[in-house]
Amino acid sequence: MTDSQAPDLTGTNPLAPAPEGVRTAADVVTPELVAQLTKGVVGSGRTANHTPFTGDKLADLPESGPEDVRRAFEAARAAQAVWERTPVRQRAAVLLRFHDLLLERQGEVLDLVQLETGKARLHAHEEVQAVAVAARHYGRKAPGYLRPKRHTGAVPTLTKVSELRHPRGVVGQIAPWNYPLELSVGDALPAFVAGNAVVMKPDTETCLTALWARDLLIEAGLPADVFQVVLGEGPVVGPELVRHADYVSFTGSTRTGREVAQGAAARLVGVSLELGGKNAMLVLDDADIEKAAAGAVRACFSSAGQLCISIERLYVHESIADTFLERFAARTRAMRLGNSLAYGAEMGSLAGERQLKAVERHVEDAVAKGAKVVAGGVARPDIGPYFFEPTILDGVEDSMAVCDEETFGPVVSVYRFGTDDEAVERANATPYGLNASVWTTSARRGLDVASRLRTGTVNVNEGYAPAYGSVQSPMGGMKDSGLGRRHGSEGILKYTEAQTVARQRLLPMAPSLGMDDERYAQFMSRSLRLMKAFRFR
Repeated sequence: MTDSQAPDLTGTNPLAPAPEGVRTAADVVTPELVAQLTKGVVGSGRTANHTPFTGDKLADLPESGPEDVRRAFEAARAAQAVWERTPVRQRAAVLLRFHDLLLERQGEVLDLVQLETGKARLHAHEEVQAVAVAARHYGRKAPGYLRPKRHTGAVPTLTKVSELRHPRGVVGQIAPWNYPLELSVGDALPAFVAGNAVVMKPDTETCLTALWARDLLIEAGLPADVFQVVLGEGPVVGPELVRHADYVSFTGSTRTGREVAQGAAARLVGVSLELGGKNAMLVLDDADIEKAAAGAVRACFSSAGQLCISIERLYVHESIADTFLERFAARTRAMRLGNSLAYGAEMGSLAGERQLKAVERHVEDAVAKGAKVVAGGVARPDIGPYFFEPTILDGVEDSMAVCDEETFGPVVSVYRFGTDDEAVERANATPYGLNASVWTTSARRGLDVASRLRTGTVNVNEGYAPAYGSVQSPMGGMKDSGLGRRHGSEGILKYTEAQTVARQRLLPMAPSLGMDDERYAQFMSRSLRLMKAFRFR
């Protein structure tokens, strides 16, 4: 598709003077705000971040070095020793107050998320929703998750056993740029309520959002030193953070995740990793085509495809493929791109030049090798320097980079299949296993297909939001998509160490009451048989 054929997806021209009443970056990111947000950052150097909407600098920022990371951990450790002695219900109350403050003042952080990531406002609001849900969930459920639990002892009635949960200490968190609210503070909330401190390294380009959330948590009652932030280049700050942490939480690429895991393993500390994905959507032959086409737009192009759980591979049954593709393409061509700090745009910008080049490389390689661009396929510098149209590719073959490599942009490849077994086999034929989507009007068939997909989450008749938003259930990746889970009990218990306390009563676990070793062994053997007969567990 040439520029002259491209649909009119323009928003406000970022290079033109702003109309009266329209907020700009200068209105939002004031020197006073930057000074307020960065006063707690441990850093002796200087760096800056930029907005994808124009490429212009947003703010001058402190930059941390190895010594700054060490000092941040020292301060966090001292604060954590006091914080863990705070009753869990008081810690949980901080999250509930944060929930209310976040919803009351969401306009402030929506502006920051948009300016730092370039995403559309509705997609920025997905982050507010996700963090509010996590704050409410752990604010209500953390006391139950962390409560001491009684278990049956080795000898019933004689052995009393309790399972206790202790905070790990100071969690080192490395947060990505694509969801700067949800994947920073959203992941830190269960760590805090479990009694840990956190030293976070957000991506510098999106750090104002994380710093705003830190400020709000402090306003909600979190002790300031319990939440430390360091800024800097990943290869410099990241290894230092892993070197000092008692547990590491990382969200990012699979390549970097392997390095983080190796560093944590060398120190015998735990790690949770949410990594890359090449997520598949399966549209079965009985699917509602209109609903599936609308859902595919959400699944593929939310946050311009810069979402670990978004769809990049679309498998459609051959009997409905042409009809589905026609309707999906029509919806895609009609999407509105925009860059204003307001609702209305259906897709925003890519995050920067590196993402734009990766998207262009995948599309150009696919077209050169015979793929067909059904919709999109071109950059839109008339809107902003890193805008790229939502793109659908048909006829993608194995030799094309877009077939197997994660694009992390608004590009989806369409494939046809004949049977459910074929679709499942092809969807699973990837080293990744993060998310999947199945569309069908049969609940039983949907559950059957979902259970055969090797991904951490599967959504039936939606792309990603239902599974991710159901915070009582675990979310994470299989295979090269990661280790560990966020949400639910696993999302908080991973930030704790389990301790078993067993109290023996009346008789020792040894020969007693005049029994010699042989009689004691016979007695214990009879006891074990009786416990099995009476169904003790």
